[in-house]
Formats: sequence, structure tokens, C-alpha cells
Amino acid sequence: MKTLIFACTFITLLAACNSNPKVIEAVDTTTGVEQPAADPAASQIHKVVVEEVLHTSKYTYLNVSEDGTMTWIAIPKKEVKKGGTYYYRGGLKKTNFKSVEYDRVFETLYLVSDVSEDPSMSGMAAGGSPHGNMSGNDGDAPIEQNTKIEPVTGGITIAELLENRKKYEGKTVRIKGRCVKLNNMIMSRNWIHLQDGSLKDKSIDLTITTTENIALGSIVAVEGIISLNKDFGAGYKYDIIMEEAKLIP
Repeated sequence: MKTLIFACTFITLLAACNSNPKVIEAVDTTTGVEQPAADPAASQIHKVVVEEVLHTSKYTYLNVSEDGTMTWIAIPKKEVKKGGTYYYRGGLKKTNFKSVEYDRVFETLYLVSDVSEDPSMSGMAAGGSPHGNMSGNDGDAPIEQNTKIEPVTGGITIAELLENRKKYEGKTVRIKGRCVKLNNMIMSRNWIHLQDGSLKDKSIDLTITTTENIALGSIVAVEGIISLNKDFGAGYKYDIIMEEAKLIP
């Protein structure tokens, strides 16, 4: 009887603690590490019609229909036509995702790297991250991304890396930059996006994976291995990425 009372009390307390909206990911109970939610359509191309468009300062929320099913997706801020037909691939599932600017909680929402009117999606940015900077809501402060940062001793710029990616494939390189996006503990890794001001296109960044804790907006120097055409599954596919990055002085 005491065991039954304890169990009921624990369940009641657990429900009370979880009453506030928050991001909940699928969890691998064997490791206790947060993982992307499993989705059989994660790598498929979706053809959708946009039924509703909500813009925030950094993101665009789209309520789309696909074969009669309504779904909310979120992309980096972009002009999208209501009633238009668009295509996208994959997406990271979020539940109880809160939009601070709209003071609204989306029960289920997919984070998508981009949408395109082209069925081949040839106009979409290669290697884009599906999670971007959406680590739990849209309330993060904007980060200054245009300041040029000099390379660390023995390091290279992101521009040099991208221009000579074959040269650096499989090699350990050093990069110094500002953390402009992050998403922690997805597939047992922290996903960090760095910019160093060396590229003309200020929207491009370098994604790195690491177990180090790096703060959004901080300037860091890292050392890691460069991989090309890396596909982690669940929509995480990159033309170029730095893996196993470590902080260096």
C-alpha cells in the first residue's frame, strides 16, 4: 500500500513539474542523451501548399497542407506566398515549441532548413542545417555577424576552407569565429555555427560538432577534422562540416 501511495504521489508531482511549455525531444533511454524525434519521412521531399504565414524577426512559420494533412514548419525568415506550392526535405520535429514574439505554443512543429518552389530544390542552400538557431523558441537576441575575426596562429579563415575544401578533407584544421547559432546535445553532439567575417555572403557559416560547451555570441578558436558530403540522417546533411572540434587557446 505504501508503495502504491508513493507511486501516485510521484506521478502527481511529475505532472505538476511539466505543466509549463518546453521543447521535448525523443530520448534514447539507453544513454539518456537527447535525440531528434524519429520520423520515417525525415529524408523525404515534401510537396505542400502554404495555408498560413507568420513572420518573426528571424523566422517564418508556415502552416502547410500535404495530402490533406496540416503541419506547422519553421524556416529562416523568408518571403513565402500564401497559397503557393513549395517543396522541402526532412525536418527536425519539436513539440511544445514556443514563439516568444507571438506568445504562442506550437504543439508540433518541424524545423526545416528552407523551402523552394523548384521541385528539385536546386535553389536551396547546400549543406544547410535543419535546426538552425532554433534551440527552443524564437526569442534569442540577434548576434553581430559582420565583424572580421583574424585567424588563430596556425589557423585558416572559413573563406580559405570553403575555397579549398578538397585540400582540407580529412585533415585537422584550426578556425576562429563567432558562434552565431547553436543547438546542444542532438545525437550526442553540440552543433555550433561559426562566422569569421571572411566571406562576402554574411549568411554563410561553418557548422562544427563538438562536446565542448560554447555560448551563443562568443568568439572561440577550435580545432577539428573536416568532412565533406556528410550525412548523419534525419535531415542532417552537410557539404562540409568540422567534426570532433576541441577548444584551443
